[in-house]
Amino acid sequence: MSPGSSRTTATRGAVTSREINTYKGQERALRADRLGTAGLLLSVLAASAPLMVVAGVMPTVFGVMGMLGQPLLYVILGFVLILFSVGYAEMSRHVHNAGAFYAYIARGLGPTAGAGAAYVALVAYSAMQVGIYGILGFEVSGLLAAHLGLTVAWWMPALAAAVLVAVLGWLKIDLNAKALGVLLVIECALVVVFDVAALAKPGREGLSFAAFDPGSLTGAGLGTALCFCIAAFIGFEQSPVYAEETSRPQVVVSRVMFLAVGFVALFLAFGAWALTVAAGPGAVVGEAAEQGPGLLFALTEARLGDTFTDVLHVLFVTGMFAALLSFHNVVARYAFAMGREGLLPAAFSRTSAASGAPATGSLLQSAVSVLVVIAFAASDALPAGDPTTPVLRLFTWMGNVGALGVILLMAAASFAVIAFFFRRGAALAQAWRLVASALAGIALVGIAIYTVRDFDVLIGAGPDSALSWILPGVVGAALVAGLLYGAVLRVTRPDAHARVGLGNEAFELERAAERGDSQKRHHDS
Repeated sequence: MSPGSSRTTATRGAVTSREINTYKGQERALRADRLGTAGLLLSVLAASAPLMVVAGVMPTVFGVMGMLGQPLLYVILGFVLILFSVGYAEMSRHVHNAGAFYAYIARGLGPTAGAGAAYVALVAYSAMQVGIYGILGFEVSGLLAAHLGLTVAWWMPALAAAVLVAVLGWLKIDLNAKALGVLLVIECALVVVFDVAALAKPGREGLSFAAFDPGSLTGAGLGTALCFCIAAFIGFEQSPVYAEETSRPQVVVSRVMFLAVGFVALFLAFGAWALTVAAGPGAVVGEAAEQGPGLLFALTEARLGDTFTDVLHVLFVTGMFAALLSFHNVVARYAFAMGREGLLPAAFSRTSAASGAPATGSLLQSAVSVLVVIAFAASDALPAGDPTTPVLRLFTWMGNVGALGVILLMAAASFAVIAFFFRRGAALAQAWRLVASALAGIALVGIAIYTVRDFDVLIGAGPDSALSWILPGVVGAALVAGLLYGAVLRVTRPDAHARVGLGNEAFELERAAERGDSQKRHHDS
């Protein structure tokens, strides 16, 4: 072998060692440089499931809450989340960790708080992912009955989707991003086609901007509508989860965050407005209450025909599947980060040798999904003949538990950003970002209070139902469990406690310490 080839081999070895930079070693490393701006943007937007929001969430806000001003609400929430993103994006330049929320909270508010946030994030994102299986199974079951005459229980397509998600979760993240991207682009394009058709052929009241009148936000349902609408944005905050797998994370992550918030706010505001124009501002609340999720499809059929509406139904399903896969990837990475830092068993920090995906975390989420779907399927026997069980229970209960958890995490992260830069002595330099974070944090705490107060409305239970405190209690229990574990870790394993939130930096610090000890021993000898 020539000297030149030896140098090349040595260089390749050095590159490999830099890529494997989690302190547990090669089999526990996420692969770097897998995602660019486009791939990351499509991955996080898929979690927002735009078509599911337009077809499912919007009719609920119009019909149940009687909130005509829903389009304006998306604009207002978009502004709040832009304020949140100002500090959150700046934090992403300094901390690159697949644990995202809990890593940021640990770095700002301390490792024990970070441990509490880690368990909340794991429960919240798992709940949101599992909940979607209910509405997907219900929709697929309805399509099979309508077009093929097949009678299939909702849980059968739900379990089939869980198996497919489990397989895809083991693949390379860039392949997942491509699959998500294709589905997302198609569903968004079809919604835009409907929006244009609605404006071209408005309802009886013509092209009206009444939905953007601030007076349209009045009513007892405002707080509950805020909870529903902010849940439609969830996904944009996931971009830091992929920081270790992106090229130039200090640039790409923050860029994607702002692009995602801006796109979702404009897309949803325009889509909600198009629904009011198509049905008419004076009629949309009544029609939404009567037709529910069928509102979009009825308005589409009247303007674009049966074939387009059938395609929209199919894309409704594929959009939900894209959201399932996106949330699955996020949960798997949270589990990976927690395993790496001692918050879960070390086995969860293992990755697939072939794809670099967090394999054990992926298996965990798949197992949880299958078990929850089976449990809800078994409950079908209780209210005999009730075909709406998956939608009214699995989707609604789990979706709102997850949304509450994420809202609380965003609020805590806002204050963690402020503490982080104060601790670094950079508060003055970051002053405007910290003001934005404070305003966002206060707004998010207010939304969280509304969410807990109106939880019985959100899940469709009576005001005296035990579910109105049991389900939010799931998030509270996760928080308490995490805080207690963090406190125990601080006493029993202070070195592991100190590493919470550090991610790869813990490896770098440990390796530097080992080099220093080695050099000292060499010098002493």
